[in-house]
Amino acid sequence: MLTLSEARRLALSFAEVTEEDHHGIPSFRVRGKIFATVPDDDHVRLMFDPDLARMLVRADPDACEELWWGKRLSGVSVRLATTDYRRFGELLEDAWRRKAPQRLQLGAYDDGAPGSTGKVSTRRSPRGKARGGAASPRRGGPGR
Repeated sequence: MLTLSEARRLALSFAEVTEEDHHGIPSFRVRGKIFATVPDDDHVRLMFDPDLARMLVRADPDACEELWWGKRLSGVSVRLATTDYRRFGELLEDAWRRKAPQRLQLGAYDDGAPGSTGKVSTRRSPRGKARGGAASPRRGGPGR
């Protein structure tokens, strides 16, 4: 069982997440994009594409139910009483990743905390320049 305060703490632990009002209910956003909302003390809504939402509900119908926004399947509603911290954290991270810009996901968040990608950016620096803008000793920089 997961409490709302644990769910909130977990959501706010991801990089650049803010909690803001969304039509009278709390929402969690990354760079302004909503990835989760809290309609009541017992549920958290996570935003996913329709195919993934259906798959999640089939895989764990006790914890997840389809979330419809009008005629559009927009995610899942997670019952906090029937999910555990680890599973909810995985779902929340997946929802966060679907909204977070790739550059943020590949950032230097390698500290083992939720939201950490454990990855280092693979973007190459311009020839002869290190990331900090200083000349690199490896490719034609000073010292060669």
